[in-house]
Amino acid sequence: MGHTATWKVLENLMIEVRKKGAIVPPNVLNDLRSAKLMIKISESEGSRGDAEQKVEEYLASVESSLISEAQKTFSSEAVDQWLRHIEEATAETGEEKIEENAFITGVPRDQKWVRIEPHGNFTSERIKQMVKENNLSVNAQKDGRLVVYGQPEDIKGFLKKMTIETNKK
Repeated sequence: MGHTATWKVLENLMIEVRKKGAIVPPNVLNDLRSAKLMIKISESEGSRGDAEQKVEEYLASVESSLISEAQKTFSSEAVDQWLRHIEEATAETGEEKIEENAFITGVPRDQKWVRIEPHGNFTSERIKQMVKENNLSVNAQKDGRLVVYGQPEDIKGFLKKMTIETNKK
């Protein structure tokens, strides 16, 4: 499977974020480790479905958290570059990220999604306002995070606006 390439890009992003002095929460490191373990499990015979779903969940969670930290640490161009690396790593698998992430309940298969943890100036209300402005939809999760979903180009625009707003402060 090609999840390993995405995992490796996220690991490198975490290393770069740490080099800049940002603190990566322990749950992100744990999710990255869990993703690696689940990748190995999903590669074994007969354990595809549930393991792959868990890999997707862990990788999405790590991606969201690390991109959020990267927005605080790097320029918007650098964050865009990291997003391209993640997208390229996902494309190397021969699968579209949209299809890989089809396991989130309530998100149509033809749409892309990101999971965002509200913090600082990005409160739930502010994120929901930005979601409306970008023609996207949002679902709240039990853990307080938000799943923002819609067309891929709208998601990119949304993330870019979040990056710009973060860098203004």
